[in-house]
Amino acid sequence: MPLPSSDRPDVTARLREALLAADFTADGLLELLGAPAYTALARSETVPALRATRGDGAQASLVRLFLLQHPVPYARVADVLPVDVLLESGWLVRAEDGAGGTGELRATVDVRPYGGPDGEDWFIVSDLGCAVGGAGGIGSRDEGVVLGVGGASTTLAGITVRKPVASALDVGTGSGIQALHAARHATRVTATDLNPRALHCTRLTLALSGAPEADLREGSLYEPLGDATYDLIVSNPPFVISPGARLTYRDGGMGGDDLCRSIVQEAGERLNEGGYAQFLANWQHVEGEEWTERVRSWVPRDCDAWIVQREVQDVTQYAELWLRDAGDHRTDPAEYAARYDAWLDEFEARKTRGVGFGWITLRKSGATEPSVTVEEWTHPVEQPLGETVQAFFARQDYLREHDDAALLAEHFKLAGGVVQEQIGLPGAEDPEHVVLRQHRGMRRATQVDTVGAGFAGVCDGTLSAGRILDAIAQLMGEDAVLLRDRTPAQIRLLVEQGFLEPVGQ
Repeated sequence: MPLPSSDRPDVTARLREALLAADFTADGLLELLGAPAYTALARSETVPALRATRGDGAQASLVRLFLLQHPVPYARVADVLPVDVLLESGWLVRAEDGAGGTGELRATVDVRPYGGPDGEDWFIVSDLGCAVGGAGGIGSRDEGVVLGVGGASTTLAGITVRKPVASALDVGTGSGIQALHAARHATRVTATDLNPRALHCTRLTLALSGAPEADLREGSLYEPLGDATYDLIVSNPPFVISPGARLTYRDGGMGGDDLCRSIVQEAGERLNEGGYAQFLANWQHVEGEEWTERVRSWVPRDCDAWIVQREVQDVTQYAELWLRDAGDHRTDPAEYAARYDAWLDEFEARKTRGVGFGWITLRKSGATEPSVTVEEWTHPVEQPLGETVQAFFARQDYLREHDDAALLAEHFKLAGGVVQEQIGLPGAEDPEHVVLRQHRGMRRATQVDTVGAGFAGVCDGTLSAGRILDAIAQLMGEDAVLLRDRTPAQIRLLVEQGFLEPVGQ
């Protein structure tokens, strides 16, 4: 399907005005459809939304036209949108002609209302059938299909550091979601994609959302950028590990997890000092190799890194997920089995036993000894996490600059939202475990000993860490010198994970 014209800003402005006037927004859809039908759309279940849009209202007509891709009578569309110019510029096409210019109209693209972080009314333009997604598949088997909003794209948007920057780069922009977010806090936004159709959709997304234009460049990953560097790099790349590059939006065309490794390794030379690069990625769990060491080896030499594995799937789960995503489960059973078999052959050849999914954040620190943290955290977190990510790297700087003696001279306070849990058998005099738990950000939990719990409990910034330990030693009848020697490692961990905050930092 041809895409709408991207060089008619007058038409795009009129379309945006009409959509807003009809309350075709994220909040408006929630009110129209109700929460169950609204969330069902994210699972590719459209029946509840169809039932909720049986009426003749403007919102209902737009939902059926742009989200559900159903034909809508010409007269109903004409009551809401400037039909003639939208037909001329390719946003709409006639489904069937009727007498006097009546009949039905169809949309040529998905237009998905999307709420910005500060309540902005944005619209994401993607290929038909791709504004909603889930286990039902993407609705298209075209190689160059452009996806709309999905869980991965919103996850990346949520973890991205949003401090003001001069330049931002979106690698593999797709429908332009990350570029749209970056336009809020970057003076200059550049976006690349191998798929020219994706760049076209990005241009439409930015224009229809009322955002500034971006510098759009066709090419693979960093290739079309020359020697330019950036303050922020983001990418939700085609990270799927597959036996062939069938679908541009998901299959990177490199063997195994080489594409993710390349985009991370090459980011170091593209970052300005102090800049961040943030990615979603898949990585292989290979027989005889620690996955943590595999992804650690990807980190550029002059960058700090925080790598979080959020999920691991065995090879059968992984193959089934992406076969469903492409709609292959709806094909001939023999064809489905052959594709499944090819996927397992690929994993067997690479000795891959599972695939990890997670976040990779780099910060170009230039430190002599960069801080690289690789961890697994599969529990729920509180989005957005951009400030949490920035605070994590600030704590790495702090810990790098403070040895144990300096740490004991510091004053700390307990972070907000931290509670203590005591775990043990009912009626027992003492708990078996003491756990500190965060209710914000990463929502971490960490086990501490009696000293650690007591130390954290009295940290209000008034006494130095050393003074607190001396008091604890006196209460417990322990040697104060020995306690000062063995406790800094626990304090360091509590600071690193955000349970304790240095006063004044």
